[in-house]
Amino acid sequence: MRYQAHDAPGFTIVLAGLAWLTLEGEAPIQIGEGDFILLPTTPALTLGSRPGVECIPVAPSNEAVRHGDQEGDADFVALGGSFAIDRINAPLLLQLLPRLIHIPASQGRSTRLGRFIDLLSEECVTDFPGRELIIERLLEALLVEALRWRRNGTSTMPPGLFGGLQEPAIARALHAMHGDVRVNWTVARLAGVAGMSRSSFSARFGELVGCAPIEYLARWRMAIAKAALARGMKSLDRIADEIGYESASAFSTAFRKRIGLPPGQFARGVA
Repeated sequence: MRYQAHDAPGFTIVLAGLAWLTLEGEAPIQIGEGDFILLPTTPALTLGSRPGVECIPVAPSNEAVRHGDQEGDADFVALGGSFAIDRINAPLLLQLLPRLIHIPASQGRSTRLGRFIDLLSEECVTDFPGRELIIERLLEALLVEALRWRRNGTSTMPPGLFGGLQEPAIARALHAMHGDVRVNWTVARLAGVAGMSRSSFSARFGELVGCAPIEYLARWRMAIAKAALARGMKSLDRIADEIGYESASAFSTAFRKRIGLPPGQFARGVA
């Protein structure tokens, strides 16, 4: 089966059998019963019984679908879906997440993630009142649990926000920025929060998060601004003050430079 790229995080839970997953431009990986796959940005991909097998184009469906031979036991059974993200700030989130999270059954089933998967699988085959609400909440919990999962035996993660949060010193700096974005944060000041030298902090932050500390702060401020502009409840002066700019003019200049259009035009475009 060949799926087109999907502009949203996608997941697959393998319920039975084995298959080969191939993301566009990457080597195939084998997935089996109990494995969990999370694709924060879902590229074009194929699922097949072996690498290189001819695939037919298919589209996701809300109903159970059997592809290929309609007789006998299926080679592979999976439960899949996607998560909806507020499109205003989806680019920020997706830039900070790894391309693929693959949690093998041997490492996921014995954790809370495994229990979430069991509950979700059970709920999907029931017709109880409140089914959709429970599935939605379980998926939210499953997403967060997968994002903060750490492979057994290693402390490394691909660069991104969750990678930074895994290391206490960098996490302190991230929490400080998130906690008070109005502060005139500098690399030196953030390094002090982290308890590191300026050079060591900058290097480690970039390695774990994937961008420089002040660049991350700028992205975060713009994310808050875009959300506020989309809601249309605050003046430019107030937004500027809340994210640490001295004036609406300074904020507007920074917003235009980073986003490519002035705040007012952005707000009208998402209204």
